[in-house]
Amino acid sequence: MNTDAPTPAPAPAIAILTPAPEADEARRRGLRRMRTLAVSLLALAAVVYVLTLGQDGFWGFVNAGAEASMVGAIADWFAVTALFKHPLGIPVPHTALIPKRKDELGRGLEEFVGENFLQEDIIRERVAHASISARVGTWLGEPANARRVVDEFVDVAAIGLAKVRDEHVSDFVTQALVPRFREEPIAPLAGTLLTEVVRDDLHHGLVDLGLEELHRWLVKNPETFTEVLSARAPWWTPSRLTEVVTTRVHLEAIRWLEDVREDPQHQAREALDSMLAQLAQDLLLDPATQERAERFKERLLDHQQVSATSVSLWNALRRALLTSMRDPNGAVRERLLAELSAFADRLGEDVELRERLDHTAADVAVFVVDRYGTEITAVITHTIERWDGHEAARKIELHVGRDLQFIRINGTIVGGLVGVLIHTVAVLSGH
Repeated sequence: MNTDAPTPAPAPAIAILTPAPEADEARRRGLRRMRTLAVSLLALAAVVYVLTLGQDGFWGFVNAGAEASMVGAIADWFAVTALFKHPLGIPVPHTALIPKRKDELGRGLEEFVGENFLQEDIIRERVAHASISARVGTWLGEPANARRVVDEFVDVAAIGLAKVRDEHVSDFVTQALVPRFREEPIAPLAGTLLTEVVRDDLHHGLVDLGLEELHRWLVKNPETFTEVLSARAPWWTPSRLTEVVTTRVHLEAIRWLEDVREDPQHQAREALDSMLAQLAQDLLLDPATQERAERFKERLLDHQQVSATSVSLWNALRRALLTSMRDPNGAVRERLLAELSAFADRLGEDVELRERLDHTAADVAVFVVDRYGTEITAVITHTIERWDGHEAARKIELHVGRDLQFIRINGTIVGGLVGVLIHTVAVLSGH
């Protein structure tokens, strides 16, 4: 026996339709009632036909109607039954269509959906008719709904933040950010950014803040300042002279900071602006400055504290966010709620905004359908192909069989009327 023979691939599993016992039982009762009604009408027609057989006059018309009713009822019973199984178990050609041709039916349904539903004009029309942005604005205008959205978002965000571990942040920094920073020259980026900062005077606020904090520190810590200067005085300088000099330097430093702080045109400010502007130009144009910037960048990236500092910063930020998000009255929740409420108000008042958002929603829907429409409709075919044919027929019959019984009922009634009409013509022709 050859044990090296390849093992045949297993046959694909047959998908079993999802059971819904309670709903199926209700459908089964409805189908049973309609079947009983259809069969009762057939039986009534048969009884009437037998009782009026061979009769003339009025009963002849009744007999003809009953006969045609039986024909119509049996023909429609055959047609309805042939969809799901062989009538009376006889394998008549072109019967049991759903079990035998479900794959073709699935492909036809796929084409029908693609051609009649997933078209750009139809999608845009339905999105416009839905008035999505107006509905969203109305829904978010309810405080309870806005609060619910914020609560759900915050809960999900908190879970996501809690799932991020220190090693994730460290790996992201060392494996993703650091290599990317190594490849990217820092000088052009820093020079361009610094040029924009100096041109728009964005650094003045930071300078004012620094001057204010330094002035406050000097005023509150004169002893520390004098101790630092005294420690650097020559050993042979008399202590009294050192104390006078350091005190004077402290006072002059405070006065100088006050002058710089209060005078927007101070020479020190202008010198700082000039220095920053020159540094920006050197970073953009001077090779020596660019090389020094790159060496500084490499030393910084090679430092072992980069990863640890990144993790520490992340943990601090995460703790602050989690603390605020878990507080029902925290700043994060309140800010999100305020922004969401303001957005809802804008949606209610700004017609142009609603039109833009609806147009964007239509563009997104069209893009998704255009890019993935084939895959979406193919789900129909793939799913139906995996169904067991007989099980699918039984399931479909439960869903639509009750309505199909009306065909049998209508066939019985219409057949009887047609039979009476034909008998009438025959009687009139005979005269």
